[in-house]
Formats: sequence, C-alpha cells, structure tokens
Amino acid sequence: MFLLSSGRIIKFSFQDIFRNIWLSIVTVIILALALFSINMLLVVRVISQASVEAVKDKIDISVFVKADASEEKIINLKKQLENLSGVEKVDYISKAQALEAFRQKYQNDPNIIQALQELGNNPLTPTLIVKPADTSNFDVLINDLNKINDDIIESKDFTDHKLILERINSITNKVSDAGMILSLIFVFISVLVIYNAVRVAIYTHRKEIAIMRLVGASASFIYMPFLLSGLIYALVGVLAIVALFYPFLSLLQPYLEAFFIEYQINIIQYYNSHFLSIFGLQLAGAAMVNIVASYIAVKKYAKV
Repeated sequence: MFLLSSGRIIKFSFQDIFRNIWLSIVTVIILALALFSINMLLVVRVISQASVEAVKDKIDISVFVKADASEEKIINLKKQLENLSGVEKVDYISKAQALEAFRQKYQNDPNIIQALQELGNNPLTPTLIVKPADTSNFDVLINDLNKINDDIIESKDFTDHKLILERINSITNKVSDAGMILSLIFVFISVLVIYNAVRVAIYTHRKEIAIMRLVGASASFIYMPFLLSGLIYALVGVLAIVALFYPFLSLLQPYLEAFFIEYQINIIQYYNSHFLSIFGLQLAGAAMVNIVASYIAVKKYAKV
C-alpha cells in the first residue's frame, strides 16, 4: 500500500511538472541563477583569501648589515631579532647568496651583468630578512626593531602592506554585499515563481483534488505531489548549476594562474575537494525554500 501510494505521488508530481513545462523551465532557470550568484560569492571569497595570503607572504623587513661586519656579529644580531615577540623567523642572506640571487634576477640583462663584472668585487651587503608572526601587529614589530641600535646595522627596509590588505578586504566586502543582495533577489523571485507554479498546478488539478477529497484521500496524499515537485526543482537546479559552473571555472582558472604566478591557486581543485559540502548545502537550502513555498501555496489554494 505504501509503495503504491508513493508511486502515485511521484507520478502526479511529474505530471504537474510536464503539464506546465514552460513554467517549470522558468522555475529551474531562476533557481539556477540564484545558485550561480551564490557560487560566485564563494569564488570571490576564495580568491580574496588567496590574495590576502599572497600579500601576507611577501610582508617582511630587510635589515641590511654593513659589508665589513663579521659573521659572528651577524649571527648574534640574527639571534637578537629572533627573540623579538612578533617575529616568526629570520633568514640570513650572505653576500655570496645575495650576489647569486642578483645574477639570477638580471641574467637576461647584459648591461647589468657587464657592469657587475667591471666592478671586480661584490658590492652587495649581507641581509637579515625578518618575517613577522602576525601581520596585524606589524607596527609593533617595526617599533621593536627600531629600538635595536646595533652598530653593524646599515639600514632597514620594509613595505607597509596594511593599506593593500585593507583595500583587498574592502573590495571583497563590497562585492560580497552586492552578491548577497543579488542572491536574495533571485531567491525571492524563486519563491514567487514556485509559489505560482504550485498555484497553477493546483488549478489544473482542481477536479482531481475534489474527487480525492470525496473518496477520502488524506491531506498528506494531496499535499505530497506538490511538495515533491519543489524538491525536484531544487535537484534539477543544483544539477544544472554543477553542469554550468564547472565550465565557467575552467575558463576562470587560467586567469588566476596568470595573476597568482608564484602561488598554487586552483579554484577547480577547491570545488572538487569541497564538492559534497558546497552543493549538498545548496541542495538542502534550495529544497527547503522550494518546499516551504510549495507548502504555503498548497495550504492556501488546495483547501485541504
């Protein structure tokens, strides 16, 4: 009996969908647009986090040491810097290492290489690269470094990336706010479309519903086909967005690789590794919205 009732509910649900096929297509399209905007929000968040991490990775302070400083004094200064509370690590770049890095950087510029050879000696100085443990306390670290007055220190150089980070966060927040508003608009439209789709389906089946009431069909049996239709719309919408969004990610990925040259930013891999959580939550959310809209319409128009 249960299997028979379930089969009839599924049959009636698909009949509703195909009898109003154009309305069903519009419903799925609107739902897919809502899901697309939500996924775009997620992509913006992932790219924003990658941008912030890329900038943070480049935040450091270069402490240039005098060329005639002894190795022992440089090592002592390195230990002194490592003991500061805001320091994650300190890298020591010797004169030889600095010269090799300089040659690698300008290997395709014969004028600079020739000028370096004409000097006859290594003009570069040893450097201590200080990596902050927490970029939010960058100013505190700068103050602590300025208090160190070792006579072998020639100069200090750093770039304050705080403004860059603030701009990235500001742009991300603005895009996210705009995307959220757009997503809510699409969700609202989806609710209206589904509500009207169910209303049209109820009107189409008004005689059948009246007969069901006369023969004593339960309210749940009358409700279920319409609620199941909402669930089917959600499932088709999510499948559609999966089929459409992955090609979009494939087009986006080369631009990300070109922009983040030194970093492994793979948005497709991110979606693959979080596939169930991303699209599972979207399916659950879309199904809940559709079922609620369908239930409200059924309660109002089915008169059960």
